[in-house]
Amino acid sequence: MDACLAVDREVDKVLSKFEDMSKSYNVVLQQLIDNLEIIQNDWQNNAIKDENKESSINEISNLIHKSKEKTQQLAIEHRELHSTVSKVGKAIDRNFVSDFNATCKEDIFDDPKNVTLLNYIICQHFYRQGNLDIADELVMESGIVIEPSIREPFAKLKHIKESLVNKNIYPALEWAKENRAVLDTQMYPPYPLVKRISSASNLPIRIPYHAKRTKFSGGIMKPRPKTKKIKRMELAKKILQQFYKSSALEFKLHQLAFLEIIQKGVEHQTEAVAYARANFSQFVDRYEKEIQIMMGMLLFIPQGINKSPYSDMVQENMWDEVIELFTRDACTLLGLSFDSLLNVSVNAGCAALPALLNIKHVMTQRKVNDIWKGKDELPIEIDLDSEHRYHSMFACPILRQQSSDTNPPMRLICGHIISKDALQKLGITKLKCPYCPMEQSTSEAKHICF
Repeated sequence: MDACLAVDREVDKVLSKFEDMSKSYNVVLQQLIDNLEIIQNDWQNNAIKDENKESSINEISNLIHKSKEKTQQLAIEHRELHSTVSKVGKAIDRNFVSDFNATCKEDIFDDPKNVTLLNYIICQHFYRQGNLDIADELVMESGIVIEPSIREPFAKLKHIKESLVNKNIYPALEWAKENRAVLDTQMYPPYPLVKRISSASNLPIRIPYHAKRTKFSGGIMKPRPKTKKIKRMELAKKILQQFYKSSALEFKLHQLAFLEIIQKGVEHQTEAVAYARANFSQFVDRYEKEIQIMMGMLLFIPQGINKSPYSDMVQENMWDEVIELFTRDACTLLGLSFDSLLNVSVNAGCAALPALLNIKHVMTQRKVNDIWKGKDELPIEIDLDSEHRYHSMFACPILRQQSSDTNPPMRLICGHIISKDALQKLGITKLKCPYCPMEQSTSEAKHICF
């Protein structure tokens, strides 16, 4: 961030200097042009008397001389501006690293599978963005195989998304009705999604509003009831139904259609009531409060919804929210993650790169480069914030190492968890738990998955 600010300061200097030059010389040069045009018109219309021609010629000579002086002065200051612009390039070279080979594995793309996987992820990203022609060209040049059944849904989704951008809900509403049975089974957190831009890569990322909270205030962590009649799966289903909601896309689309009607004025009030009766009855169980609010809006149509207590209901960002909901539901139905894999990779890489470059510089100075070479794990822990945390991680409390496929977490019979390497170092056949006095056999430890 400091590097970006340093470059930004140099850019501000260039823009400030250019703006000052533009203001000062635009006025002077325009005055010279206006004076010359006046004299030119007088000569063309024979408005100058014979005795005034000589003074007019002298005035033209003075204007030409003055124009040359200002032009030369402008050229000098323009050359000085070039030196200021060159400082921006020097600031970029000074604050940013252009060679990232030190943080890369040289043989990572020697394996054809990795190259194919990368091309597939890039191709999928372009399909998701609606750039079907670019994706098709990449498929042809890279030689990867994309089934027509994979491409066709993206073409349809592109059409629907473009319709929503143009504030046409009906293609999306038809899609939601077709997939209603599947969408009703999808369970989502009750918190709305918000789109923001990554500070590291300047690419969009989406996180729940509650992602930054330090504590979960819901009741999902309540103790399980003691009754034996309720099975665990049934209890989990009830908890999900209580704290998680199914897709709200179809209701939001009907809501937008209703709001569009009532904003047309009193003449369309009957149409709005008829639309509400025809479409909102199926959503009463889940969205009773929202429907009541919309019915209350009917009373304020004569004075205008924008001047009513419900003015916040007709904000422009409602369309953005519906587009986000549609993207989420469409990705769920296609079996894709909500965010593009390419976006996630670039965002995570840009956030991690400064720390990796710093540690590599330190390792080079201390001549310990071999510590990192050939290993799949990083030499330091990198905090990628909550938007890049997709699953729990386990760090062994004994060896202070993060678990991996070759060193998984193991549960002892006393309930304490340590890594497999720690288990092997504590004892070959029998061991004593490092946290309690219970003795046990190493074969009794069980592999657990996070």
